[in-house]
This record gives sequence, structure tokens and C-alpha cells, in this order.
Amino acid sequence: MNERLLAEVFVELADTLVDDFDVVDFLHQVTVRCAQVLDVAAAGVLLTDLRGALRVIAASTEQTRLLEVLQSQTDQGPCPECFHTGRLVAVADLSTATARWPRFVAEARQAGFASVHAVPMRLRTDIIGALNLFHTEPGALDEDTIRLA
Repeated sequence: MNERLLAEVFVELADTLVDDFDVVDFLHQVTVRCAQVLDVAAAGVLLTDLRGALRVIAASTEQTRLLEVLQSQTDQGPCPECFHTGRLVAVADLSTATARWPRFVAEARQAGFASVHAVPMRLRTDIIGALNLFHTEPGALDEDTIRLA
């Protein structure tokens, strides 16, 4: 992990919060920076709305945004599972999850992704959403990367 890049990203995000900022633009920037810092191909964020449904908030790429929309509409995939269980969902090889989420896996693989990790987003003790991390290579993310995510 590049500690200098991580420090630069934290400074950039802190500077953004000081100015008058747009939350959606800020979260888009967070997904772009997450992908860079965590060394994954793409990232997306789904957050719960006032009714408790997951909504796409931001994604680092258009392909990722479409995958997040699919998960939001079907309530199937790593992000909804992570949100409902409150636990990390790690799929080191998407080809092993075809029975679990057939439509999501087909779309994700067609987009060129080979693995996915969904990390719960918390506000104090409440789960408010999930951060999806996509990679074009199969493999699990290490513990430090998951903790940072």
C-alpha cells in the first residue's frame, strides 16, 4: 500500500469537506480514490434511504454504477448481502458465486471483473450501506486492505 498516496487522499478529502461541497460529487471522488488507494479496479457505494432500501450513491466507473444499480433493483449481490448481514462479503473468484447471484455474476464477469468484496459502512452501531470493491483478477484482499476500506 502506498502510504504517501493514502496521506495525499486524506488531505484532499479533508480539504473538500472544508469548502462548500456537493455530497454526491464528494462520494464519487471517494470511490475513485478508494480504487486507487486499495489497488482495485473499481469501487461503488450503496447507502440506505429513509425507508431502509439500498440506493446507488456513487461509483468510480460507469460499469460499476450499472452493477450497483442492478444490486439495488434486485436486492441481490454482495452489497445487499453485506448490508443485511452487517458482515464483509468476500468472493475471491466470481465464477464460484454463480448459484448465489446468477444475474450479478454474469454482469460483473461481462464487465471484466473476477472478484468482489463488499465492506459494511457503519454510522456508530448502525449499518448504513456497503462499499463494493471490484477487481479484474481473482484473489482475496488482505486484512490491512479490508481494514482500510
